[in-house]
Amino acid sequence: LQLVESGGGLVEPGGCLRLSCTTTRGALDDYVVSWFRQAPGKEREAIALIIIREGGTYYRDSARGRFTISRDGAKDTVDLQMDSLTPEDTGVYYCAAGPWGSSWNANQYPWWGQGTQVTVST
Repeated sequence: LQLVESGGGLVEPGGCLRLSCTTTRGALDDYVVSWFRQAPGKEREAIALIIIREGGTYYRDSARGRFTISRDGAKDTVDLQMDSLTPEDTGVYYCAAGPWGSSWNANQYPWWGQGTQVTVST
């Protein structure tokens, strides 16, 4: 797989962004796809995941209620809709794909995109 993220940028607090993860080689049908965030000076953390084949979605507390992960089957993308953004959401966002059973541990994911910067600031 080759993954590419897009949609990052600068947004004011309270604003929204939609990130998209697409594959330039391979298909996402049989994978778990997660969005990770790495804030400045912090470790990379998973914030949302989707099990593509069954459609199940899961969120960490920092994302639940504000972020929505979804799959666009026609485009073969996994999107992350982020609402009510705060400065604490600033960081580089990565999408990653892993085999069935992958969860919140970054080591479970062999395939990564290059990341897209999200900055929440006035």
